[in-house]
Amino acid sequence: MTAALATRGLGKRYGRRWALSGCTLEVPAGHVAGLVGPNGAGKTTLLQLAVGLIEPSAGSIAVLGEEVAATPAQLARVGFVAQDTPLYPSLSVADHLRLGAALNPSWDQALAEARIARLGLDRAQRAGTLSGGQCAQLALTLAIAKRPELLVLDEPVASLDPLARREFLQALMEFTAEHTVSVLLSSHLVADLERVCDYLILLAEGHVQLSGEVDELLASHRRLSGPRRDISRLPSSQQVIEETHTDRQSTLLIRTEEPIIDPAWMVEEVSLEDIVLAHMGRDWTHEPDAVPRVGR
Repeated sequence: MTAALATRGLGKRYGRRWALSGCTLEVPAGHVAGLVGPNGAGKTTLLQLAVGLIEPSAGSIAVLGEEVAATPAQLARVGFVAQDTPLYPSLSVADHLRLGAALNPSWDQALAEARIARLGLDRAQRAGTLSGGQCAQLALTLAIAKRPELLVLDEPVASLDPLARREFLQALMEFTAEHTVSVLLSSHLVADLERVCDYLILLAEGHVQLSGEVDELLASHRRLSGPRRDISRLPSSQQVIEETHTDRQSTLLIRTEEPIIDPAWMVEEVSLEDIVLAHMGRDWTHEPDAVPRVGR
């Protein structure tokens, strides 16, 4: 199956600074993939490269098996909601739907009208007078009514209150359940990603540091608590991601594909947020250069 997004050695440089470097990644089609990482990690840069807003300085990127933004037909296969959910403030809701229909050959007017009605949006209301949640929902409507095969969302709920955020994510889940579409969703809110995503990508220092199926990542990470010990004596199959020690006790978050057989350890499952925060907290400056950590 063609990957929704595939990159090889992808990089983007602004002057002397690399916003993204050596990014090698493959996101399987049919997944809702969450993209996480600290500020400045390169998340927005990767998404802008994926939709053709900027061009790479190095490497290659393909979306749905094709060169990014190579043709109008390829552009029609991708929907995008930018971080600030840009709309035209002076245009009404109905004007936006007409614009969407004029610009997108596969536009689904019935889908757009049904979503607007269900959301209770006034077709005559100007976008500039809508609430933040309403703007986000209108932007999502415009993106999904073009019937994309890949939907790219850059921090779409960052500025929304909890209720508006839940309504937005619920709409997203309903759409992905009803239609064959891949999703790439960037967010700092890992708890929200855990609700909707089945694939995860972690960027740090401009590189892919972790990626894989959410279920597999959850199954391969554990928290160990037990008598204090030297982590260099752990089995080679146990990769320590995070560690804390007291005089008598060690607490480790590890990644392993093997069962924990040491009876001295108390073993606990961890959440996706635990995994993300532990990996983000690592000191990547001591990691091997330009070695993407991809998959398992």
